[in-house]
Amino acid sequence: MQKDTIQINGIAVDVYSLNTVIVGSGCAGFNAADCLHKLGQHNIALITEGVNLGTSRNTGSDKQTYYKLTLSGTVPDSVGEMAKTYFAGGAMHGDVALIEAALSAQCFSKLASIGVPFPHNKYGEYVGYKTDHDPRQRATSAGPLTSKFMTEKLEKQVADKKIKIFDGYRVIAILTQKSKEPYPVGSVGTTDRRSATYPDAVGLLAINLEKTDHANFGFTLFNCTNIVFATGGPAGMYADSVYPESQIGASGIAYEAGAVGQNLTESQFGLASIKFRWNVSGTYQQVIPRYISTDRAGNDPREFLAEYFASPGQMMNAVFLKGYQWPFDPRKIADYGSSLIDILVYNETQIKGRRVWMDFRHNPASCGKDGELDFSLCNEETHTYLKNSNALFGRPIDRLAHMNPPAIQLYKDNGIDLYEEMLEIAVCAQHNNGGLFGNIWSESNVRHFFPVGEANGVFGVYRPGGSALNSTQVSSLRAAQFIAANYTQPPLPMEAFVDAIEKQFLEKWEFAREFTQKHKNEEQKTSGPCAEKNDILEYRQAMQKRMTDCGAHIRSLEKIEAAIRECLDELKSRKRSAAQFPDSIVQAFINRDILITQYVYFCAIREYIHRGGGSRGSYLIQDAKGDLPIAMLSEEFRFSLDSGELRDRVCEIRLDMDTLECRCDWKPVRPIPTEDHWFETVWAEYRMGQTFAQ
Repeated sequence: MQKDTIQINGIAVDVYSLNTVIVGSGCAGFNAADCLHKLGQHNIALITEGVNLGTSRNTGSDKQTYYKLTLSGTVPDSVGEMAKTYFAGGAMHGDVALIEAALSAQCFSKLASIGVPFPHNKYGEYVGYKTDHDPRQRATSAGPLTSKFMTEKLEKQVADKKIKIFDGYRVIAILTQKSKEPYPVGSVGTTDRRSATYPDAVGLLAINLEKTDHANFGFTLFNCTNIVFATGGPAGMYADSVYPESQIGASGIAYEAGAVGQNLTESQFGLASIKFRWNVSGTYQQVIPRYISTDRAGNDPREFLAEYFASPGQMMNAVFLKGYQWPFDPRKIADYGSSLIDILVYNETQIKGRRVWMDFRHNPASCGKDGELDFSLCNEETHTYLKNSNALFGRPIDRLAHMNPPAIQLYKDNGIDLYEEMLEIAVCAQHNNGGLFGNIWSESNVRHFFPVGEANGVFGVYRPGGSALNSTQVSSLRAAQFIAANYTQPPLPMEAFVDAIEKQFLEKWEFAREFTQKHKNEEQKTSGPCAEKNDILEYRQAMQKRMTDCGAHIRSLEKIEAAIRECLDELKSRKRSAAQFPDSIVQAFINRDILITQYVYFCAIREYIHRGGGSRGSYLIQDAKGDLPIAMLSEEFRFSLDSGELRDRVCEIRLDMDTLECRCDWKPVRPIPTEDHWFETVWAEYRMGQTFAQ
């Protein structure tokens, strides 16, 4: 790595030159760095806003799942069968499904070998269990903090290799230049979408968070041949979110740079606590807590679920199944299904303006007498599970303490005692199945730019639980393999780099300069602190509320159209996006990133509805001609299930920053490849380096 200090239009700025920069310090980012180093590419560095921030380190669930090929027992499994499971989720490319399956065992074995405590029996079998959308027992877990363990162990691999980490840097731009050669059409991993009209990535612009008060605002340049983009999902878009507050995402700068997005409609939503952000899935629901609604001040408590169910047993079964079927799914609303719970929680919080809580201290009043739960009311599945768990007794908290005591301790460690208080919840954004386009090597349409992990739009409508953790490892490994085989050249010479990025740099500089000028003007008007000091964070909260209201799991064309108009107005006018103090420059750039991301997502949702898409995946599209889940609900919840006509298509979307227009293309899904598996042929291709060809 080489460091220089250069002048751009009189502005002094540090430039670091190296082969590859990895953006992000979660499971995907650390694995990319570790794999690159092992493959011989040592001229690399990792950039992060905070090494202890991000989703991988700070999130989990009742029993956080890792999805991989079956490695125990006698039930047959194969790479091909696992690929079919992925592909069956709809709107997912078959070659990507095959890759996710083929590398799952290798990636899992690496994690186990570096110390992630996945359980195995005395014979060495890594036993599994069945997760959602899983026909086998491929799932495994290291407990509620599986991804945290993964991150910590992978971070140690990076530290042991002494890979440079730029901690405390926010990336605000992906720097590009016009591509000097067209992509070969029809080559492996490419299609006609890749042409000379797309740019090449040549570097990054970041802000050093400790130097925002310097004359250059802390602007720092990275001149690099490759970028591995491991920034996670677009967490900062939502008000109701189970993403950790430290996780924001940075997809907007990718769309701004010309990167294509895909399947942006396909996010996952589910019930989560909001004081401490955590998925309330699994045992939290299986112990059948009671659900309480209060006014905004926490008064007027009511048990509200029972009035919507035909019988107490139906309510008990729906709550219990919420543990198995945690993500919201419109197919599981009818006949008092588990996703009716999500609808009723949303009705209380978003329609009635109340607050909802799970109470583990008392049994649901309608499901027994004298505070005792009548287990005979529930169906065979619920009763058998609780019986086999020796949990046919006591209060929800007693059953939870018996079945999963760490679930109680987790909240206690974060300031919530479930023995003493209720747990406030909402329907929250949890994961984005879609994201940035990546080919079979995780490379974007922007050459040398590799989105990995949740930033990469790997999945379609449905995916097996735990597959997201597997994908962090698979996508980052693939990027590292391709870079090490094809993109080992040094970055641009400094003069060529400055020529390529000067205009982009100055655009961001002017954006930052305007903030500072606004601050100075406000200081001249007032003797005290700026009256609008909190404007930036207030604006972010307004944007987040807009996404939760319009683009979360309940959607309507009317609201989407209104949201698009608002986003366009704000993009054109930079409405309320000026900073009032130097540190807020970073926050203003984050707001712009969120705004761009929201706009692209809203346009993708509008495109889907215009195409006749109905309710599917983890969202409900309002349809005046559809059915109401139950008669007691308002017309806002009338919907029709999707016909399935778009399941064999992937919606790709690209933003033109000059016109602020989004173009959508519907690509047919690529089938699962049927390759010649003759060993001698594959061996020959591998020896000749053809395996990692473009």
